[in-house]
Amino acid sequence: MISRAVPSSQGAVRLFRVAGIQVFLHWSWFVVAVLEVQLRTRQYRSIAWNVAEYLALFAIVTLHEFGHALACRQVGGRADTIVLWPLGGVAYVDPPQRPGATLWSLAAGPLVNVVLVPVLAAALIAARSAGLAQTAPDAAMCLRAVFYINVVLLLFNLLPVYPLDGGQILRSLLWFVLGRARSLTVASSLGFLGVLALLALAVAAGSVWFGILAVFVGMSCWRGFQQARALARLESLPRRAGLSCPSCGAAPPVGTFWACGRCRTRFDTFETGAICPACGATFGATRCLDCGRSSPLAEWLKARAIA
Repeated sequence: MISRAVPSSQGAVRLFRVAGIQVFLHWSWFVVAVLEVQLRTRQYRSIAWNVAEYLALFAIVTLHEFGHALACRQVGGRADTIVLWPLGGVAYVDPPQRPGATLWSLAAGPLVNVVLVPVLAAALIAARSAGLAQTAPDAAMCLRAVFYINVVLLLFNLLPVYPLDGGQILRSLLWFVLGRARSLTVASSLGFLGVLALLALAVAAGSVWFGILAVFVGMSCWRGFQQARALARLESLPRRAGLSCPSCGAAPPVGTFWACGRCRTRFDTFETGAICPACGATFGATRCLDCGRSSPLAEWLKARAIA
């Protein structure tokens, strides 16, 4: 799963850094790991295989999130933080606010699981041919469990329920047709149906985890719906001709939507040439309200000239 929110490492342990991407592990992961290992102690003759199975889950989720992060970088976005939680992982990415770039950043995560399917299937076939089930039954069972864990994670992530990858992929596809705001409205609204399904499943199965997941999805859907309303209001504003964001290509809205970091006066930075009219502070970069990226005023003029 991905998020454009500002990442927070509070309550998380720094694990390692690869390709400039820092991976954190939330403290609650250890609690859930202990519970999961204890619940499945009867599956193997040695608890070491329970630990190995859970570590394999950790590895698959980590590879999935790196798929998101590296794909985001490939399309010119920023991605430098991954946080692993008991319910999965979150890659904090900031792709260019274009449907194609966002779609690729999203799809690359599940594609990692797709690639792992034949790899793990080949390992299962090789183990069966070598008679691993007879010589090392615990190893054979663990390998089979890891295969099914990857398949389940793939299918679960592809559910068209916002904010899961499938729901965000659906939103990106709708973006081509409906635009940025309406596509998010549709995706987050459909996500509430997923919340009802998860709640029903939690009650039917008596599962606390499904209940927690339903609450998480419901909160994310509400935030997505609120964001869609804010985007719709932003899109309805009059735009300033002759200027364009170097990152997303959007023309800036006309109005006092920027605040001086020194005196907090609100002003239209494009009208004043990036100078606060109250205290005279000069700003080297101007933030785009559409994509959130900041660029020097000269680059806004250059971007429109190139376009």
